[in-house]
Amino acid sequence: MSPHGKEDPVAPPPRLSRRTALRLTGLTLPAVALPAALTACGTATGSPGRVLRVAQTADPKTLDPQKQGDLTSMNVLVNLFDTLTTRGPGNQLAPGLALSWSPLDRLTWRFRLRPGVRFHNGEPCDAHAVAFSVQRLLDPATKSPIVELRYVKKATVADDLTVDLHLSEPDPILPAKVSLFGGVVVPPGYLRQVGNAGFAKHPVGTGPFTFVEFQRDHQTRMRANPAYWDGKPAFDELVFLPMPDPSSALASLQSDQVDIVANLTPDAALQIQGYRGVEIRHCPGIRTSYLSLDTTAGPLRDVRVRRALNHAVDVPLLIKAVLDGKAREVPTMFPREAFGFDPSIRPYSRDVGLAKRLLAEAGFPNGFDTTLTAQTADANTAEAISGLLARAGVRAQVELVDPGTYSSRLTSNNRGALGPIYLAASTGWTLDAESLVQSNVRHDRRQSRWRNAEADRLVDVEEQSLVPADRQRAFTGLQHLLNQEAPFVFLYQIDTIYAVNTRPRWQPGVVGLLAMARAQVAS
Repeated sequence: MSPHGKEDPVAPPPRLSRRTALRLTGLTLPAVALPAALTACGTATGSPGRVLRVAQTADPKTLDPQKQGDLTSMNVLVNLFDTLTTRGPGNQLAPGLALSWSPLDRLTWRFRLRPGVRFHNGEPCDAHAVAFSVQRLLDPATKSPIVELRYVKKATVADDLTVDLHLSEPDPILPAKVSLFGGVVVPPGYLRQVGNAGFAKHPVGTGPFTFVEFQRDHQTRMRANPAYWDGKPAFDELVFLPMPDPSSALASLQSDQVDIVANLTPDAALQIQGYRGVEIRHCPGIRTSYLSLDTTAGPLRDVRVRRALNHAVDVPLLIKAVLDGKAREVPTMFPREAFGFDPSIRPYSRDVGLAKRLLAEAGFPNGFDTTLTAQTADANTAEAISGLLARAGVRAQVELVDPGTYSSRLTSNNRGALGPIYLAASTGWTLDAESLVQSNVRHDRRQSRWRNAEADRLVDVEEQSLVPADRQRAFTGLQHLLNQEAPFVFLYQIDTIYAVNTRPRWQPGVVGLLAMARAQVAS
């Protein structure tokens, strides 16, 4: 990268290309590592400033919070709109617009609201607004992609500050589901006045910032809300800039056009190694990667083969060589921060010899040929995994597809559309293990390629019980079963990586959401 700025950069030392580092015969560590002082999830210091500029990969798809369902859009909208619940220190569920919540029975959740909250236009944010928002989200005419409230049938007002959500099926994690997409509250009066199109053009929420302007492919600007119920932010303006090319984003950071570059890959972060005035902050994240195995056909029907693959893929080495150490190994597919995680379950041992013996016992002494499908952005990871599998005799040809094709195949009714093995990842932002298994473990779910009656029973328990201890026992049993039956190859939780200049003082949460209400900016 050719940086721009007032200071002359310290040139980074030469390093091997990533592709060279991934050669099967020499899967090695990167030739350069970031300085230890820059790798902690630390913060800069300084007095409040006026503007904070944040670069992420794209614009929000829409400014109507109920017509989007992606974190890139929500990163912007969470600064304009509040949600019923939120995440406090330690990632614990905390009050947002709702001060408290409790189940009235197995099919009803009651939320008691914070008094005195008003939308940016002065409209009251009360139970009527919450009920309106839920009903709007559920209305087929809204065409919302948000699925978190799929068990909610309707919302009713108990009094001005109390709203009840009525469900078709029990949902023990509904309070967590309204901490983000499904929990946004919109102003009924304003929406009736300007309509859906007008609302998307000039959104009005209750959040810490008020909308100023949106220029597609350029910027989204907002201003600090002086009447915010949780206190005015410590700086005056927040600007989001879409920068899909990480090299350009990092150049903008060097030339003082942005303050934070969000959601970098480890490769991109290495581009600014050694430059003064720029820090890399990598913080624990919950996005969890794994290989989905088609256990219904071919060699992968045999549990010995599936276990062999887990022994063959040296995840710690993969993390060092491909991810620059910016990830954490997982024993199954549950991130450590999620409710349900059991620390007593250990990852597979990394043992190529044992993998070969298991393959031989299963009738494949010479290994076998297969395919490994991945998105183009995950090419390096997929190539490295293929190389590790080959050392045990499993010859997995990598097939790369663009994100659109990958998504359409993943969500199609053809469970084999992505081949016998594909590389997948899930964010699980509810911080509940249910989010990690809901689509791909129970045999009748769209992405499941495994049939196990006990797994189905345990999924039913954790999805329907309102008793946390019962849910934890079910999750523990499910993790033991996943470890034994190996319907997936378990990989890692990748860190969330940011590049920042010296101005921001900000502590991101494990979800990686760009909620900037509590950030500060040095002058």
